[in-house]
Amino acid sequence: MSFFVTKYTGLHRVFRLGTYVSIKQMQPVCGYERRYTSTSEENRRIPKIYTKTGDKGFSSTFTGERRPKEDHIFDALGTTDELSSAIGLAREFCIDSGHSFTDQLEKIQCVLQDVGSNIATPRSSARDSHIKKTKFSSQVVTELERWIDSYTEELPPLTNFILPSGGKSSAALHVARAVCRRAERSVAPVVRSGETDPEVAKYLNRLSDYLFTVARYAAMKEGNGETIYKRPE
Repeated sequence: MSFFVTKYTGLHRVFRLGTYVSIKQMQPVCGYERRYTSTSEENRRIPKIYTKTGDKGFSSTFTGERRPKEDHIFDALGTTDELSSAIGLAREFCIDSGHSFTDQLEKIQCVLQDVGSNIATPRSSARDSHIKKTKFSSQVVTELERWIDSYTEELPPLTNFILPSGGKSSAALHVARAVCRRAERSVAPVVRSGETDPEVAKYLNRLSDYLFTVARYAAMKEGNGETIYKRPE
């Protein structure tokens, strides 16, 4: 099940593979993190996790439009959710290894929630109010570029092709990188059709570069060697 949260004043909506339910009192923490702060009475009013609205193979976008689940919109949403999950797993390995960039990984997961919100708001059926609530900021792209440049300065030059390796943290980050590339491919047709902000595709493109860079950085910090590609004889 995929959940994507749109952020706007007073009310937040949680997307479950395109279907959305309203949840009150969700407050942004540190810019992107969401936290539930509801009373026991409000908890009793929260809908069940299952909605049954998708049993016939259709789901709803944030704009209320019903589309088949194999639609490009839901494919992109699902792959973005996979990406966040892969980063979450990699982050746990990185926490265990004491890496300093785990807060960045958490923020990236939060930004991916905003990516999902933007994808789930197709422009062809969106009103101005929808677009305003799910607008995606280009500032997070610049932030990724700054992080990439910072780590690259500390890394030895890359002179050979490397294989996903370098310890559990590094290998898991490489897995996340590969999923990120797939997420970018799934978003590409949605962007080309004009349904999603092009900045979303740009963010995913930079994110795969970031994940590659921190995978190498994690291996270096842990003192693990990276496996160099050698053409099999």
